[in-house]
Amino acid sequence: MFAAVFPGQGSQKPGMGQDLLDLPAARRVFETVSEAVGRDISALCAQADEEELRQTQNAQIALFACGVAAYHAFRESGGVEPAVCAGHSVGEYAALVAAGVLDLADGARLVQRRGQLMAELGDQRPGAMAAIVGLERAAVEEVCRSASGPGVVVIANDNCPGQLVVSGDRDAVEKAKEGAGAAGARMVVALNVSGAFHSPLMVDAARAMGEVLHSTAFASGFFPVISNVTAEPVEDCTRWPHLLESQLESTVRWTESMQRAAQMGVTRLLEFGSGNVLCGLMKRIERGIAAQPVFDRETLVQALGA
Repeated sequence: MFAAVFPGQGSQKPGMGQDLLDLPAARRVFETVSEAVGRDISALCAQADEEELRQTQNAQIALFACGVAAYHAFRESGGVEPAVCAGHSVGEYAALVAAGVLDLADGARLVQRRGQLMAELGDQRPGAMAAIVGLERAAVEEVCRSASGPGVVVIANDNCPGQLVVSGDRDAVEKAKEGAGAAGARMVVALNVSGAFHSPLMVDAARAMGEVLHSTAFASGFFPVISNVTAEPVEDCTRWPHLLESQLESTVRWTESMQRAAQMGVTRLLEFGSGNVLCGLMKRIERGIAAQPVFDRETLVQALGA
């Protein structure tokens, strides 16, 4: 059995998704998303340079469209249905659409609103994020506790063992970077982002997002989706508005989510959208699970033939 996963912000790249546009399923996804948000998302992916595409309000909707398009192309080309799926941060919206929990047009509008809110809050209350490589979670938690004071810093993403991202007020993140280095981290890298995503600094964006989420319809779906917030498959679809609201200010528990997928019997993972970041993380989480990306016609053929 296999899991379908969808990447989050940071996986975007100029030209992504364009190689799939000749396939009717992918083209329909881009058309539906573009109509829903009032922007030509295919043109955004094709024409935006790296800096423009990095902007939160552009990256998130582009990744969403590419992820769903690649998944639909796979399914329409004869690919089997996954047993479970998950998405990293904004990728969770693509996962919910793939599972039939969320309508494609509704998902597109939610992602556009999410990107706008996160970008606006980043301007209003600037924060910082940094990746810490070479320390386990308990050590990073202690670094965050020591660095928090007037400001706050927390674990934003638990990506895989030894690779975590911290987020919060700029001064606190700087202290955490110093503390991580002193604790023996192999690498500490500041991330080029506008805000402190998945931290308490996102509380206003989360509440505003919650208003939109609670007026959106969620269905039971075809197969379970593992939540970023709980690292567990969600059986009750009425929980999703609260979970997606909380996700903006909570840790993305990706390591635990993929460990949970393995416990459910998953032996293969396909990453739909752009690149192979989640495939790389899986090698650090569960080595026994084979991971492949699906983001163009070549990788689509490879996934279908495996």
